[in-house]
Amino acid sequence: MSYRNKTYVAFASEDISSYRLMEAWRENKHIDFDFFDAHDLYAARDTSTPETIRDRLRQRLNNAKQVVVLVSDITRPKAARASSFLHYEIETIARLGLPVVFANINGQRIIQTSELPTTLADPYYTMSVSLQPAIIKYALNEYVPNFIANKTSTSPKEGPYYYKPYVYTQLGL
Repeated sequence: MSYRNKTYVAFASEDISSYRLMEAWRENKHIDFDFFDAHDLYAARDTSTPETIRDRLRQRLNNAKQVVVLVSDITRPKAARASSFLHYEIETIARLGLPVVFANINGQRIIQTSELPTTLADPYYTMSVSLQPAIIKYALNEYVPNFIANKTSTSPKEGPYYYKPYVYTQLGL
């Protein structure tokens, strides 16, 4: 078994600019945001077969300890299409039982139930946040340990959650 210390970011290909934004936050010395990106592992070429790409995605997810799913209006329909790589990623995330932070690209700070991939919408315990570095970092530091502890709880949490406005205020957002 591999050492799980990476953050996997799942997104529809149409939302790659938001993923690139997260990478830019990580590289900016003025923004306190960092993550060990699972996408740095097991690269696939554009000419790779779908089977090879799925194999690389599985290997990356096997190295992930947590997942950020970028959420937009195309996330749910694309994740529902069995031929899409996002569908494969979402199904693998659920099978591996990884903690999931949903980052709303539109800036919403609440659960966008109609946008979430069905497989992870309910009863899977998730956290929804806006696409901002401080709150994503907070969720990865606070929610992920709670997710892990929740697995052995006598009354585990289920379904999607979100942070109340005071958490954003405390973070200066």
